[in-house]
Amino acid sequence: MFNTGVVGYIETLTDPSYWGQIIMQTFPSVGNYGIIEEDFEGECACRGYVVREWCPEPSNFRSQYTLDAFLKAQGIPGICGIDTRAVTQHIRQKGVMNAMISDRVPQDLAPLKALSIRGGVAEVCAKAQAFYPATGKKKCTVTLVDYGTKRNIIRELNARGCDVTVVPPTTPAQDILAARPDGVMLSNGPGDPAENTACIAEIAKLLGKAPMFGLCLGHQMMALAAGGQTVKLKYGHRGGNQPVTDRQTGHTYITSQNHGYAVVSESLPEGAQLRFVNANDGTCEGIDYPSLNAFSVQFHPEACAGPRDTSVLFDRFVEMMGNKGTGNRE
Repeated sequence: MFNTGVVGYIETLTDPSYWGQIIMQTFPSVGNYGIIEEDFEGECACRGYVVREWCPEPSNFRSQYTLDAFLKAQGIPGICGIDTRAVTQHIRQKGVMNAMISDRVPQDLAPLKALSIRGGVAEVCAKAQAFYPATGKKKCTVTLVDYGTKRNIIRELNARGCDVTVVPPTTPAQDILAARPDGVMLSNGPGDPAENTACIAEIAKLLGKAPMFGLCLGHQMMALAAGGQTVKLKYGHRGGNQPVTDRQTGHTYITSQNHGYAVVSESLPEGAQLRFVNANDGTCEGIDYPSLNAFSVQFHPEACAGPRDTSVLFDRFVEMMGNKGTGNRE
């Protein structure tokens, strides 16, 4: 798959949602500001990295080491000198496909053709519960269901006065509700949302019981839990320059995205409202569920590096919890 971001390769390489994928950057020069561990979003989970050219001597006072050193330390094969523009055009015409990075063309391509990437959530999710206290005065409590969450989601909630408890995706809905959180957040994650049947069943039990905010994979699974459908896109949306229009206000935002599946707008159940659409292809980018006190978006309002225009969605979630929360707020 290809990523159209001009900057943000550190965040891309450490986003758990890229589990199992070979990432190709369309921007021609990568590695210019080195690797900065403070900017990591999680553990590196991709399978390979492809660039036109990489910078062996980064210029940045925060840089700790080079992109090449990072990939070697992670055991991730990388390749440069590739005509990434030509490969991008091929993917746009043919769609995402199985691929490998190799120093020679294999005699037998059958294993590559048969490759199926499944079970990503179980690979990258939290394995145990963890607690992250609010920055400053506590306003509310949030349970974040981790399907492969980016660290900045937690930071954005903490910065708004939210105590955040991160739980594994196998946590039963009844256990989440028993803790009486003011809100529940569904994180991003990798892969086909429809394969996570057990997670979707638990989300269905949570809908309407507490204010809820879903991001990316969480957005898709919330729609499935509500009775909607999802579809695999030809080549997905990945990068920090994806235009999204708010149908309620008419404003178009530039967003950061990483997904290969989308909610089918025509499949939304009664009571669900299509709120955001992709300005390029019209696909679903966000849904409101007024009767369930929930909403979700396909893009990443917490993205760093990336546009910050839609970070107000976290404010919306906090306000929703303040008005409708069921837990022990201060």
